[in-house]
Amino acid sequence: MLRRSRSALSCALALSLSIAPSAAWLSMSMLLPVSASLALSARANAEAAPSGWHVGETVRVFHPSASRHWRGAQTEALVTRIWYPADATQPETAHEIGAPGHPIFLGHAAADDAPLSAAHAKYPLLLLSHGTGGSADSLDWLAASLAAQGYIVAGVNHPGNNALEPLTRDGFMLWWERATDVSEVLDGMLADPRLGPHVDATRIGALGFSLGGYTVLELAGARTDVAAFERFCTSPAADAICTPPEAAKLPHAPGASALTLDALSPATKASRARSGDSYRDPRIKAVFAIAPALGEAFDPNAFAEVTIPVALLAGEADVTAPVNTNIHRIAGFMPRASVTMVPGASHYTFMDVCEAAVIERLATICRDGPGVDRDAVHAQTAVQVRDFFATTLAAGA
Repeated sequence: MLRRSRSALSCALALSLSIAPSAAWLSMSMLLPVSASLALSARANAEAAPSGWHVGETVRVFHPSASRHWRGAQTEALVTRIWYPADATQPETAHEIGAPGHPIFLGHAAADDAPLSAAHAKYPLLLLSHGTGGSADSLDWLAASLAAQGYIVAGVNHPGNNALEPLTRDGFMLWWERATDVSEVLDGMLADPRLGPHVDATRIGALGFSLGGYTVLELAGARTDVAAFERFCTSPAADAICTPPEAAKLPHAPGASALTLDALSPATKASRARSGDSYRDPRIKAVFAIAPALGEAFDPNAFAEVTIPVALLAGEADVTAPVNTNIHRIAGFMPRASVTMVPGASHYTFMDVCEAAVIERLATICRDGPGVDRDAVHAQTAVQVRDFFATTLAAGA
């Protein structure tokens, strides 16, 4: 079988993402057992196995009609990867993720542009947000699993901050604008002549990884305090969240405090002035955040308007979005959210599995700690995400 590289929508690296776990309106903490044993991997993958569907994939390029902040991106459009349930009669083709001839991640086999399965008239929709410097394809392991379970999943590549083209300073710094990307992708999905009529508008959720985890919390109604984050990052308590590795790719390689620089453009100043606004999208009924970042941008009042189910999940060994200042801080402000900590897992455990040829060269993002089986973590996380949305987006709820 031929292996096709997603050259049009994937770049060599995707360093941050976001996802989320189980029943969020309950106050609960859970430890996932993580083992490298074949028995655990086999059991977990069996639990996440598709139930009668193949995975269809397609791409949409949405052009919102309203004036918006493109953050200096080369592409002034919302390039969106879509995974969806296709009938098992539709043949799947193996996919690689990365530059042509130089794949980085193992992709899930999919049926390109296959018809949406006619098994149901409508399907729930999940909106997906990647992390800094990443892409929607970086979360292919999760999106494909959910599509095989009967969800339409739409992942936007955030303008100015994705692996498909150079990062921009505004794309890197103006985090709150990402919520508008997701909401406008939702507009586009509902209006899409092929997919829109098959979206159940009463069953819409959002999930994200890393900065994408922050993004879906905004969509749930969280409010950002940029000044508080800047104070943290200029204090002795500043940690790794203030100097993400992706910053080195920026033209001037600014750190998190770059928002305080003079000579910002009028559009950037206007964006900063609305950073504390609510970006709640009432069409979204539940959110799941994996390894959420920017915990120090939230204060005790940040989640006062969050009334929908929220689930949080991260690795205990995450030093990229340190757990004390990120997931635990966020959870402390939302006692009704569910929290899952994965022993031994790092930030990058929640990225796609790397191709064998690049593991040594990209060890930072490809290698996990002793006893951590990335495939098993992915399978168990996919089950948690599926079960969370099965409950919170139940038909007729």
